[in-house]
Amino acid sequence: MSRIGKQQINIPDKTEVRLTDGVFVAKGPLGELSREFKPDIAIKIEDKQITLKPVKVTNANNMLWGTYASHISNMIKGVNKAFVKKLIVEGIGYKVDKQGNDVVLNVGFSHSVKIAIPEGVVVVLEKNVITISSTDKEKVGQFAAKIRAIKKPEPYKGKGIKYDDEVVRRKQGKRAVT
Repeated sequence: MSRIGKQQINIPDKTEVRLTDGVFVAKGPLGELSREFKPDIAIKIEDKQITLKPVKVTNANNMLWGTYASHISNMIKGVNKAFVKKLIVEGIGYKVDKQGNDVVLNVGFSHSVKIAIPEGVVVVLEKNVITISSTDKEKVGQFAAKIRAIKKPEPYKGKGIKYDDEVVRRKQGKRAVT
């Protein structure tokens, strides 16, 4: 049984939701998101609340139950308030630029790395801080992970790209023998 799936999802004011032919659509002040869901989980919208229940109780449906509830909850939150992730680029000579629809990273390689910004994602650069925001939580997390994977923070000097709330465990390195 899913703890997350059992909970009712509240629909805030200024937000419209509808379900037609397995496609759930959430519309709010920041935009509109839609996602297709399998008919294995029954989604009921009534009185500013959404309830989910598996049509048939199986292991696969129990797994989908909480996942679908999380997706719907994130869609409703996203159309009301954008999701934001911040990345910090640390290292001497490391810099980040935005050229058109690309983020260009110079992070110690012999070449610069270009990454295309996905549609619907807003990237703001301030010195060595990258702020990624969007109404879609999945796009924000995926794009932030893609940027971080280019140069993960290393434990000796802390150089690399890290999330702003990430703590990098530092190692001591070589010691001089006395």
